[in-house]
Amino acid sequence: MNTTEPSSAPRSVGIVQTQYVELFTDDTTALHLDCGAALAPVRVAYETYGQLNADKSNAVLICHALSGNAHAAGRHSEEDRKSGWWDNYIGPGKPFDTDRLFIICSNNLGGCDGTTGPSSIHPETGRPFGLQFPMITIADMARLQKALIDHLGITQLLAVAGGSMGGMIALQWALDYPDALRSALIIASTPRLSAQNIAFNAVARQAIMVDPHFNGGDYYGEDVPRPVNGLALARMVAHITYLSEKGLHEKFGRKLQDRRELSFGFERDFAVESYLHYQGSSFVNRFDANTYLYITKAMDYFDPFPDPETAAKRIQQITARLLVISFDTDWRFDTSRSKELVKLLNWHQKTVTFEQFRSKHGHDAFLIDDPLYMETLSSFLKRLHQELRHPLARVPL
Repeated sequence: MNTTEPSSAPRSVGIVQTQYVELFTDDTTALHLDCGAALAPVRVAYETYGQLNADKSNAVLICHALSGNAHAAGRHSEEDRKSGWWDNYIGPGKPFDTDRLFIICSNNLGGCDGTTGPSSIHPETGRPFGLQFPMITIADMARLQKALIDHLGITQLLAVAGGSMGGMIALQWALDYPDALRSALIIASTPRLSAQNIAFNAVARQAIMVDPHFNGGDYYGEDVPRPVNGLALARMVAHITYLSEKGLHEKFGRKLQDRRELSFGFERDFAVESYLHYQGSSFVNRFDANTYLYITKAMDYFDPFPDPETAAKRIQQITARLLVISFDTDWRFDTSRSKELVKLLNWHQKTVTFEQFRSKHGHDAFLIDDPLYMETLSSFLKRLHQELRHPLARVPL
């Protein structure tokens, strides 16, 4: 466990440290990607919370969404104003209960928070990869995570869990590494992007690539302008899709921002305009534009069941129990996508539980406190943990 001291925050994992490991360092090994390219070495940033038990059977892997990172819970210092991105779900007594479970979260391949990605140094040129970084897929991300789990000496995970793109990675684990996990929690996710979702991603990428400072993806170095306007616009467009109309209306309506009258110009008259501008401008301070390009493209490519024959072969390999969760106001990955996956799994007689929850928060609901949703996650994981202690008495989920 990388908790070094207690925090004043209640039910917190405390002060945590990001750890780093270099994998695929041997000259004879490399991370082979679906595009045909290979990477070596590959650096991985990860954090852990809780204690790994003696037989290493209580480990849970958390997969983050597009803009997430390895810092899922706790704080890096007492001065940190913001906890990890899923802090309300990970910790003592929380759904991912660190009194019982050993939680692992790593920054995805292609990321910009410590794991090898476009902003990393190309070993052959000594400069950041930029657009020389090879194209990656969701399967490649899972492949690197599997190498990390192997490095940690864990043979089988109790669960792999994730929301949004993290749910895609969790599904990929169930398909590719059936013996390496007991369950998969697929939350606010989809087995493939719709044409509408691909279109949103295409607009976001175009916003970045037409920024005059994009420079073909080569914008690294001191005093080199970055494509911040394009990346901010991409984030603004995407952020709209993460929210629901009801949630936006309740929070903003047509309220004006810092004014009593309309400007009758192109100022940010409305509160919702100011909110989106803030989301875009704050995002560029912590994220890399090239990473945004690569990860959205990986999401576009994700389609593990392109036809019935392929679906049958792939699903036949699944041994994990699956929990699929959706939210009624999520129009980015709406409930029909989750039901499509559940129907397919049921057709092939896999063990799957489906829950839909009401929420005004849209796609972002999987990140926000909700008692029923939290209790469902907690109960599912508690029962899995009980089976570790009483393996002959499998508890129905």
